[in-house]
Amino acid sequence: MGTYCNIPLRERNIVLIGFMGVGKTTIGQLVAKKLYRDFIDVDQEIEKRHQMSIPTIFEQMGEDYFRKVERELIVDLCTNTRLKIISLGGGAYLQEEVRKACLSHGIVVFLDLSWENWKERLPSIVHDRPLLKNKTLEEIKQLFEQRKQAYSQHHYRVATDGLDPETVATRVMKLIRERDTE
Repeated sequence: MGTYCNIPLRERNIVLIGFMGVGKTTIGQLVAKKLYRDFIDVDQEIEKRHQMSIPTIFEQMGEDYFRKVERELIVDLCTNTRLKIISLGGGAYLQEEVRKACLSHGIVVFLDLSWENWKERLPSIVHDRPLLKNKTLEEIKQLFEQRKQAYSQHHYRVATDGLDPETVATRVMKLIRERDTE
């Protein structure tokens, strides 16, 4: 584990990280289409396997259980699959084992959105995010800043402020293509 693996760069999974609601799923689907790769949204995959929503899993089994399932799935995807576009849930990357697997086996792209821009998205995403429920704006900002530290470990950062998903997806694709030709 944690050692540099020998998967050729052009075959590595592209792993999208960033705060909840930044657009990882939307952008991931677009990148997958552009690069003719399969797209896997980790949260959607967990929901499919458990046949229940993430909020329900949090409610019935707790966050610790969810994080364990999430970690096992991501490590498995990173070490045993290739040529995928993988979108991580906002908190997944805080787990050291997840970070190590993603960084050593994949190409990690941090989709970065400023707090000011993210705050505008809050009303549309708060209802299905268990970690945002009953939190003040100040508490959410703390979470945002905390997670940014974990997200700072990446291969590429794409600033998304003021950009539509299509533009962000094109930027991600260009970064990957440039890396392939190095």
